Amino acid sequence: MANPGAALTATKWFGLAAAMWVQASAGNAYMFAFYSSKLKTVLHYNQLQVNNLGVAKDLGENVGLLAGFLCNKLPPWTLLSIGALTGFLGYGVTWLVVSERIQALPYWQMSVLLWIGGNSATWFNTAVLVTCMRNFPNSRGTVVGILKGFVGLSAAIFTQIFSSLLSSDPNALLLLLAIGPTVVSLAAMLFIRPVPPKAQQVLDPEEHTNFHYITGVCIALAFYLLAATCLEDFFILSPLVPKLFTAVMVLFLVTPLVIPIKALMPECCGAGSFEPADEESFDINEPLLIAATSVGKEQQQQDNVDDAELLLAVGEGAVRRKRPRRGQDFKLKQALVKADFWLLFFTFFCGVGTGVTALNNLGQIGEAQGYFNVDIFVSLISIANFLGRLGGGSLSEHYIRTNAIPRTVWLGVAQVFMIFSHLLFASAWPGSLYAGSVLLGLCYGVHFSIMVPTASELFGLRHFGMIYNFLNIGNPLGSLLFSGLIAGYLYDQEASKGAAVGSGWRILGSGSSHWLSGTAVRSHTEHGVPVCVGAHCFRLTFIIMACVCAVGVVLTSVLTYRIRSVYLSLYGKSPRPSSSDLFSLNGKSPRPSSSDLRTLDTH
Repeated sequence: MANPGAALTATKWFGLAAAMWVQASAGNAYMFAFYSSKLKTVLHYNQLQVNNLGVAKDLGENVGLLAGFLCNKLPPWTLLSIGALTGFLGYGVTWLVVSERIQALPYWQMSVLLWIGGNSATWFNTAVLVTCMRNFPNSRGTVVGILKGFVGLSAAIFTQIFSSLLSSDPNALLLLLAIGPTVVSLAAMLFIRPVPPKAQQVLDPEEHTNFHYITGVCIALAFYLLAATCLEDFFILSPLVPKLFTAVMVLFLVTPLVIPIKALMPECCGAGSFEPADEESFDINEPLLIAATSVGKEQQQQDNVDDAELLLAVGEGAVRRKRPRRGQDFKLKQALVKADFWLLFFTFFCGVGTGVTALNNLGQIGEAQGYFNVDIFVSLISIANFLGRLGGGSLSEHYIRTNAIPRTVWLGVAQVFMIFSHLLFASAWPGSLYAGSVLLGLCYGVHFSIMVPTASELFGLRHFGMIYNFLNIGNPLGSLLFSGLIAGYLYDQEASKGAAVGSGWRILGSGSSHWLSGTAVRSHTEHGVPVCVGAHCFRLTFIIMACVCAVGVVLTSVLTYRIRSVYLSLYGKSPRPSSSDLFSLNGKSPRPSSSDLRTLDTH
């Protein structure tokens, strides 16, 4: 007789492995640097117009309110299908335009296309994150770290394919972005599905060991891609070698399948290693795929019951309606009137807004400093972004458990180092672009791994989806202000001057540059579009970005000072625990019932 526990455990791990593949293909927004120059040349755009296309892409990538609203009303396969459709439509039509297979579209239509293509990532993220967190309720933080980390690593994966199989052709890359994620998501929908709620009772003593294994594989993959990228950039290799690197990369991506296969092997041998917690309550005939609408209805009914109990308590005079305090559950409209919320928003805005400016302009930054090929810089930022997301969450979790140090301390540290990364971009010294890319990627990734848990700890989990998506708007807002307006305008101003000055970069060949004393080409035109060459092209832009990060450090310090008591009450040995701590100790919901409120009111 088959052991249902082993089958369901394998289902969860198959789903996680498929989710990792989806996330590995969901970082299409990070590839803008590879085809932005092609857009500029073919469509005769100036840098300001190109940067605003990047803003449209960032808006699509980060505004996921609709996907968050529908995640409890539609099954995961529907969300994945919508993401596949939007990605195929957005990047597919963009490929037709850039490859000149159809007539050039008006500027506003190109903006809409890139918005649609970027928006596919929100559907992918929502489908896999919500499903996998529900399937692994006791390891949500680890699951989020792995899946969000793969989004950061996806740019390095795409870069390896771009350079080894696509011959660094931007047209082929756009076609890959249209077809690749679509095929992966359509295949993954067969495996990414919620298991029955009773399956959470299945004991899996190897869960933590399995997650350590997956984390190790992810880190090994990141350093492998780093080594492969450096070898391809600094050495002349046979055309077969990069293809072999890509094949090994695919092997890394399939290794997580070892876990579900191992879970099923005892069944094939006639022995099971997983035991249901309650055999009588576990029905092996229960369907593996449950309707997401039933989950949403149950949650809505429970919310209605809790609201009724609270209103009854207020009506009876047992308690007065009060606004929630830090650490309790906030609705979005309640969070919007809190200073802590806006401090966190603008702190995040200062960090990721300046970071995405470098990402969107990386193609032109490399061109200005004498690099025809920016593959290695995209890979460096991607790998560092992954390590920052993975390491930032682990570091903050360690110190918050041991010393109750607020997570925002590490956000401030990341912004201090981000100041130095922007100054490296501004200096344009020989080799500074390498160091600046690594430092920027690390700090950029830390922002995401710190903001998410901080928001949940300050404003609760009940309405976290809306709060998180609102905070995430800081990314495209920063892109609009810093990249779309400041960086694009300043670049065009420098390119239009068109005069030769003191010293600068002179292009020697593909993928190489050299610092010269004497004259340098300050600007030239390419297909009628002015192109800026030299250290001056982005110097003022990144000095401004460094100043913005300095403001972010100040805001982070103020926020850390204000919320330190929250972390002392949640994680420190405080003699006066908060009400949320009392509820958690009693094993009750963070949202109090009328009887809980009466009990608190008597003390």
